[in-house]
Amino acid sequence: MKHIELKGQLREASGKQAIKAIRREGLVPCNLYGLGMENILFTVSAKALKPITNTPNSYIIDLELSNGQKINAVLHELQWHPVTDECLHVDFLAVCDTKPVVIDVPVVVTGHAEGVKAGGKLLVSSRKLKISAMLNELPDTLEVDCSALQIGKQIVAGDLHYEGVNIVSPKATIICSVRPTRASAQAAQNA
Repeated sequence: MKHIELKGQLREASGKQAIKAIRREGLVPCNLYGLGMENILFTVSAKALKPITNTPNSYIIDLELSNGQKINAVLHELQWHPVTDECLHVDFLAVCDTKPVVIDVPVVVTGHAEGVKAGGKLLVSSRKLKISAMLNELPDTLEVDCSALQIGKQIVAGDLHYEGVNIVSPKATIICSVRPTRASAQAAQNA
């Protein structure tokens, strides 16, 4: 999985007025937590967060805090302003090499479905899947080959298997399907 660097400034204040002052300066309040560690409050520039928040990709974030501490983390939760779409708060989850990481990974549908060749329409229902894997085995994307997909058929998360990766999303989550179109339904009736 790709890594991205992010520099954070430690903060002490966590009251409502302090948070408003932080946001006025163009900073985003953040929280880092994980197994066996105390919560760390820090701020990050809103501009520095954009490559992480405004992309479908998932990253391992190499956090470098103002006290010199370096921690690997994943994006856990984002809070957005309902009108301006500004990032209001970010929660990071610290990760380590010895425990599996649970993270959302983008799904890439490849191939040309047989059902599409027969006149159907390919629908991609899930763009990301939640997976669990060791830090060094995390894939950048999950490739799903839809070449054998016929009209009226679908691929669900339970159908997918990858080495070293456990799919955490519900097994019934539909990844993609081929829906019949009017033309293909009419052609089937006439045949």
